[in-house]
Amino acid sequence: METVQDLTNLIVRESADWQSPPRYYTWTVGCQMNKADTERLESALSQMGFLATTTASDADVIVLNSCVVRQSAEDKVVGTITSLKPLKKAKPTTVLAVMGCMVGPNQQSQLQKTFPYVDVFMQPQQYKPLLDLLGNKLDMDWEGCVGTLAPINPEVTTYVPIIHGCDEMCSFCIIPYKRGREVSRTIDDIVNEIEHLVLRGVREVTLLGQTVDAYGNDFQNKTDLADLLEAVNEISGIDRIRFLTSHPNYMSKRIIDAVASLPKVCEHINIPIQAGSDRVLEQMRRPYTVQKYLSIIDTIRSTIPSVSLSTDIIVGFPGETRTDFEGTLDVLKKVGFDKVHTAAYSPRPGTIASRKLPDDVSKEEKQDRKHLLEDIQQTINSKINETYNGNQYEVLVEGHERGHWKGRTRTDKIVFFDSTAELLGELVTVNIQSTGPWSLKGSLVQN
Repeated sequence: METVQDLTNLIVRESADWQSPPRYYTWTVGCQMNKADTERLESALSQMGFLATTTASDADVIVLNSCVVRQSAEDKVVGTITSLKPLKKAKPTTVLAVMGCMVGPNQQSQLQKTFPYVDVFMQPQQYKPLLDLLGNKLDMDWEGCVGTLAPINPEVTTYVPIIHGCDEMCSFCIIPYKRGREVSRTIDDIVNEIEHLVLRGVREVTLLGQTVDAYGNDFQNKTDLADLLEAVNEISGIDRIRFLTSHPNYMSKRIIDAVASLPKVCEHINIPIQAGSDRVLEQMRRPYTVQKYLSIIDTIRSTIPSVSLSTDIIVGFPGETRTDFEGTLDVLKKVGFDKVHTAAYSPRPGTIASRKLPDDVSKEEKQDRKHLLEDIQQTINSKINETYNGNQYEVLVEGHERGHWKGRTRTDKIVFFDSTAELLGELVTVNIQSTGPWSLKGSLVQN
């Protein structure tokens, strides 16, 4: 019986347009959701008989997965698309596709005018336009060939999107305009995907959403992230479960209790505050106060004493005074986050902030505030990580880096250690012997 690969090779040989078997190349920039989207498209292409290649010049199909959350990211995407124009001219049969957040609703026609050599534009998670084009070229019913979009060759730890889109409309954020309204996947669909991933070697999943703790709010029946965590916790072969990114408005006691009680759910929560000033939070359209946020942190810590916490902060938002910024520093010192993702504000065309709020904090001041915050956080990181020294922790081994095994604790601390054994995907115990602000080092405890 002929396989999909055999049929694809035959069609390609007859057309003589592409290599046999045909090859695809993907390029991804941006968040974990983009990485997950790319992996799922790669799964579909592999099931259609395509092979991956590491260079665009060797590909018959090139897919760029874009991010426009910041100007620097958008500039990188535009530069990459433009750089492929000569290749497309030299090899006109190459299919060039652009997906991701650059491709918002009703923007394809404008993008086509700007980049006429791009064959297809796809909104996030909407792979069908490309698959239809490839199916027609190969005279293939791709829907009959493609099953689950679970990644074909996933890493030991992988991302699983559980809710697409965002309803929050923060004034600084372009994502709701690009990814649309929130749509949750069913628990059965998510569990089925994770069961496939387990068969492919995955030991840890991170459940993804722009507002992950809003999961299930769009369902008619009462379902939330806690219900999903309980279902995934029952899957045989999965050792660890994480989730991100959370929103303070939806971090319920029920979700916090699930993290505390379910043995596979890791004791780490990412919960962005964005700013430590109520006035700035209101301008950001973040519907909580600093005090409300701190009360949520108190609840998390009283329920999960061993929890580690991370957050996101924007400095230099329009109208942010030095006093406002010092309020943010006060929050850092009060909470003692394990990790802080910091960004200097940059206006994104199309957002509420870009339309209504003047970008009145200078670039120099934004960078000064960013560097000061990062310096303070580095000191906090160092002090927290020092408490790990001399203790033993369970580490899931994720791979090699700089000649050492690398893994993470349940609290999301990066750990390096040495061993000649093959340990990829194993849960091992490591005795921590030295610490720094960003990682821990130790020795393997022989069982």
